[in-house]
Amino acid sequence: MKFRSASRSRRRDTTIRVTAICGLALIVLATSWAAGLVWFTSRIPTPGPLPLGATKAIVVLTGGSDRLAEGLKLLEAGRAEKLFVSGVYRGVDVAALLRVARQAPGDLECCIVLGYAADSTAGNARETASWMRAEGYRSMRLVTASYHMPRSLLEFRRALSDVEIIAHPVFPAQFKHSEWWLWPGTAALIAREYNKYLMARLWLTGIGAGPAE
Repeated sequence: MKFRSASRSRRRDTTIRVTAICGLALIVLATSWAAGLVWFTSRIPTPGPLPLGATKAIVVLTGGSDRLAEGLKLLEAGRAEKLFVSGVYRGVDVAALLRVARQAPGDLECCIVLGYAADSTAGNARETASWMRAEGYRSMRLVTASYHMPRSLLEFRRALSDVEIIAHPVFPAQFKHSEWWLWPGTAALIAREYNKYLMARLWLTGIGAGPAE
């Protein structure tokens, strides 16, 4: 009886220790994730003056009409020779994109190139890198949403390490950067984007299973 009692006591003590260790590990992971989330949020661009020097190309990542509108405005202002739109759905042409951006087809149409191969941010970077090499371009302005910019720069700087990349974020009205924790939609979006950023980091270091979308 004493032997059984001592055995049960040891098992109970072992269970308590394992539970405590697991609980502590979860607390450390949660704290690290939360600290990383705050750091990541500080990396999201905020509205302010943007560098407007000319580059060889303007690259727009699909995902919102405001991105394309900004890219077209930059092209019209002569900030680049060509506009490359990466991640376009099959069947969409330049004229359709111009209509989406509320601009009639005209002189800009000849200077816009559409990329249909990408279905993720990593794919955007690879598709753009292939196009940039074919054109012989060594500088580009990257246009995407502010919350998407940190991960986009991570992927693009890996794929185009020899190219000058100027970040040109756009700021969707529904994204509330100021006091983001008070806006559930924005908080959820930042958390998802942060998780994808972490996945991209792990993949780039050879740990993760694959790039985030």
